Amino acid sequence: MAESPDVIVIGAGLAGLAAARQLSIHGIDVVVLDAADAVGGRVRSDVVDDFILDRGFQLYNPSYPEAARVLDHQALHLQALVPGVIVSTGKNRTHLGDPRYKPSWALQGASPRTGSAISKMRFAKYAWKQSRRPEAEIERAADRDAFSALRAAGIDSTFIETVLRPFLTGVFLEPDLRTSQRFLDLVLSSFIRGVPSVPAAGMQAIPVQLAGSLPTGSVRLGLRAEEVTGSRVRTDGEDFEASAVIVATDPVAAATLLPGLTIPAGNSVTTWYHTTRTKLTGGDGVLVVDGERRGPVINSVALSNAAPDYAPAGRTLVSTSTLGTDTSAEAERRVREHLTLLHGANTRDWDLIGVYPIPYALPAMLPPLVVRQPVDLGEGLFVAGDHRDTASIQGAMVSGRRCADAVLARLGVTSITGAA
Repeated sequence: MAESPDVIVIGAGLAGLAAARQLSIHGIDVVVLDAADAVGGRVRSDVVDDFILDRGFQLYNPSYPEAARVLDHQALHLQALVPGVIVSTGKNRTHLGDPRYKPSWALQGASPRTGSAISKMRFAKYAWKQSRRPEAEIERAADRDAFSALRAAGIDSTFIETVLRPFLTGVFLEPDLRTSQRFLDLVLSSFIRGVPSVPAAGMQAIPVQLAGSLPTGSVRLGLRAEEVTGSRVRTDGEDFEASAVIVATDPVAAATLLPGLTIPAGNSVTTWYHTTRTKLTGGDGVLVVDGERRGPVINSVALSNAAPDYAPAGRTLVSTSTLGTDTSAEAERRVREHLTLLHGANTRDWDLIGVYPIPYALPAMLPPLVVRQPVDLGEGLFVAGDHRDTASIQGAMVSGRRCADAVLARLGVTSITGAA
């Protein structure tokens, strides 16, 4: 006999867990299925030789409205990175940061090497303006690519090419600033309102906390969904029946389970983890980018400077990102050479302890961007994930809640807005 909960959620990532949480709050019997051996989906962490290695460099911004509503920030023990960047050009490294947090960097930030003072003021004004706008207004505004938006704001090419393009490449995972202005504006708003951070125990602490809010036994691991309808799920282990089914897997798996589902193209990235005994960037946990793009690295950060629990005492954990998924020995050699330029340190004795190639790390957010994609596919079948909203933790969790609310409507249950 097939097990028969009210709702089945396929995928124990952020979207699936957020959906299950919302359903459980309303008294719905929900079962979450996942093929993996732990919750998290694309938000997983490994412990290797006492180092915490997130599966891909990811940051959490406590200003995300949906996530802040749902998560216990105090329990996550969030460790903040410095809100700014170090821009490497030639033999120089220029520090640019939010003056509210790093007033001592103001003089370096004024250097013409990274653009004119007026361009920097225009960018600050542009970003601040976005942080004052309601999200709904940003999502309804006319759309174009991020590069065109920045140029229209009067920002000079030097600041764009030496600072904004290198920095935003690491955010969007594409180097051409083709990403939607709507998404750019939402990202800038979050940076003004909050400081990107990581939980002390690693990024997987976020989905673990979400899963912990569900009734015992709700999450079933090691079961791969092979066929779905709006009332039945067949897995490689057992079958389930329900009144509704939510597919909350990664976008590629969702498209496989739901023929005809349109998903965005995916942007890929590889995260490299090196360790060293050298104390980098003056002990600050701050992103380092290359203002001249002299190698494959799009950003690098001494992550344990911000989050000491990520590395054992006396060691520094360096997280580095490159576009694409090349993890060959030659690729690692080029990464190491580029890191020497970026950090101004001899990297030959750095130990490589982890490499994570991620073919579909983020859905591409291209204009014209429709932020709220449909989640109700009809006949009891629903879909959730960051590909239905925005390519972020916020987007994944919003999509899960929106999807759950759509299921509740189908079941005739009134959603409690802001349920805790």
